[in-house]
Amino acid sequence: MQKVDGYTAGRGAQLNVHNRFDAQAHEVREDFLNYCALEGEDPYKTQTVLIDTFPKTIVNRVDSPDLRMGFSLNPYQGCEHGCVYCYARNSHEYWGYSAGVDFEQKILVKRNCVELLEKKFQSKRWEASPIVLSGNTDCYQPIEKKLEITRSLLKTFLKYKHPVGIITKNALIQRDIDILKELAKDNLVQVNLSITSLDESMRRMLEPRTATVKKRLETVEKLTAEGIPVSVMMAPIIPAINSHEILPLVKAVAERGALSVGYTMVRLNGAIGGIFTDWIQKTMPDRAEKVLHQIAECHGGNLNDSVFGRRMKGEGNIAEQVAQQFTIARKKYLQGRALPVLNCDLHEQYKDGQMKLF
Repeated sequence: MQKVDGYTAGRGAQLNVHNRFDAQAHEVREDFLNYCALEGEDPYKTQTVLIDTFPKTIVNRVDSPDLRMGFSLNPYQGCEHGCVYCYARNSHEYWGYSAGVDFEQKILVKRNCVELLEKKFQSKRWEASPIVLSGNTDCYQPIEKKLEITRSLLKTFLKYKHPVGIITKNALIQRDIDILKELAKDNLVQVNLSITSLDESMRRMLEPRTATVKKRLETVEKLTAEGIPVSVMMAPIIPAINSHEILPLVKAVAERGALSVGYTMVRLNGAIGGIFTDWIQKTMPDRAEKVLHQIAECHGGNLNDSVFGRRMKGEGNIAEQVAQQFTIARKKYLQGRALPVLNCDLHEQYKDGQMKLF
């Protein structure tokens, strides 16, 4: 695949776009780059920076009618995975950072989230309702291997017998199969694994620091073998990049035990439009215009669509063709399968972390 000069391997975003909330704009000037070259300095600091935060609450209500979740919990803000299309990039602007490279480098860690979750579960006003880990950014991103915050959260869900959903694209979830198995015994967990493409070379460009395609397919198989229900999200569908892979991908995950599949159409909201456009012009200049035009065709001529009920699936001929392919794929490969409904009935007996006897 042809790439132009200026492409940085291992990064999704290739630049730091302006934060719309900042009064000042920042740019990298040629004289600064020349100075760095003479001094042997790296003008772009690429190491990940962890920023400790201590929020007052951790469980967020999700009001969007497009999302099948009532509550979410995100132990991290920002994400090292670096997926170029990620809708969560815009949320980094609220913290004072760019939706571009900053989103991948500056990771906010919510150090007190386990304590806050326990407090929520012990509240007499809280009634059990599924809470989804990673409603915004991935709870199994690389730093989780060291910090183990997500693992501690899962132990808390198990202790209080509370239902939890997980969205991830990292095979690190295999580390926690011991806890997930215990949750699954009482129908308290569902895993939604994101697999965007079966093409490893495309995965490396779209999602540079995620688990490989092979490891993700292996994860579906291993979780299923342990009785942990798995759904696969092909998200997002990007016309002329992965839209031709729907049937083979659904076949592959069905063979490994997935109970369902879902999808979203790519939409480049806010700062992501500029980030994605810059990225595709550097990584695939030969098809950049075609891809951008086809994305716009799915959203009424725009790269973004914010209308509930339409924004996630798109509209027009391309979006309709994608929907039809998924209908065919489900009938062909997933007939008779469905995710079990999460159990919300046990938690009340475990409000203090121990089963009530009377």
